[in-house]
Amino acid sequence: MPLTCRPLDDAGEQAWDEFVAAHPDGTFFHRAAWRRVVERAFGHRTHYLLAERDGVLTGVLPLGHVRSALFGSALISVPFCVYGGPLAADRESFAALAAAAEALMAPARAGALEFRFLAPPPQDWLDPAEWKTRSDLYVTFRKSISADDETNLKAIPRKQRAMVRKGIESGLTSTVDSNVDLQHRIYAESVRNLGTPVFSRRYFRVLAEVFRDCMDVVTIREGATPVASVMNFYWRDEVLPYYGGGTAAARGCHGNDFMYWEVMRRAAARGCGLFDFGRSKTGTGAFAFKKNWGFSPAPLRYRFRLAPGAVIPDHNPLNPKYRLFIAAWKKLPLAVANVLGPPIVRGLG
Repeated sequence: MPLTCRPLDDAGEQAWDEFVAAHPDGTFFHRAAWRRVVERAFGHRTHYLLAERDGVLTGVLPLGHVRSALFGSALISVPFCVYGGPLAADRESFAALAAAAEALMAPARAGALEFRFLAPPPQDWLDPAEWKTRSDLYVTFRKSISADDETNLKAIPRKQRAMVRKGIESGLTSTVDSNVDLQHRIYAESVRNLGTPVFSRRYFRVLAEVFRDCMDVVTIREGATPVASVMNFYWRDEVLPYYGGGTAAARGCHGNDFMYWEVMRRAAARGCGLFDFGRSKTGTGAFAFKKNWGFSPAPLRYRFRLAPGAVIPDHNPLNPKYRLFIAAWKKLPLAVANVLGPPIVRGLG
């Protein structure tokens, strides 16, 4: 039967999500609801495309169009997410989705089309002469966890395990709720201290609303004082601590170490078997922190289709041209950084 591609409509979201959940390379970030997040929180247009044959879904492609006066125009699968790219049951469906995305580049005046694969497709599904690969910047950290707390604790290397135990012995406590306003306040301080613009509070509220069936916030307190907090997503048997951070006080009481242990412990109790520590840039403190937990980095081989004369986007803190900006951002008053940050990060995707 002939293959067709068309935009996703609201009535097709359930079938889309069922296809993603059943696909071996499907991820939480392929879920159809991300189109509402990207549109409502950032105002970017989305193009969620599906392939079907005789009414049967054979492929999906979640795509967002990120436009910025500072950073240009790009089509990304998926913006503000670490994984994405087409999911297809066969090569023909994959090729049709990729071609449909390429056809959007000229009307969108996009310099790049980016597929953020967790697991790249078969080697002959994307022509390497037309699609560039960058695998030297980001890695991901994913590891199986046990249902037994003691087994998980012993799997953490000795020095990091000692940090976790110090947090436990110091009397830190954790709570689970959906208080993203408190979580955002702690997160905003954390990323300002790293020299990074913060996402808007509205974005966190939209995430909490759209994914209320599969998210929570774990917050760590020293006495009555919140010192660390992280937003977590749950999908299939995976837990993904996605936006987390700690105050200046968290370092002294091992709040961040205890926080991720609490996420792991609670996730194991609810039946999760895989801990996704998320994406990090090589050579950063976050990269070293996750390795210290005994996680092995796996390169993320993102693919890029570039417009004539365009280069692979390089909007990351390791880029030397942002060094002065980062140093200056760390010195901003928190209230100022929280106002200036969201319009900047909106264009990064």
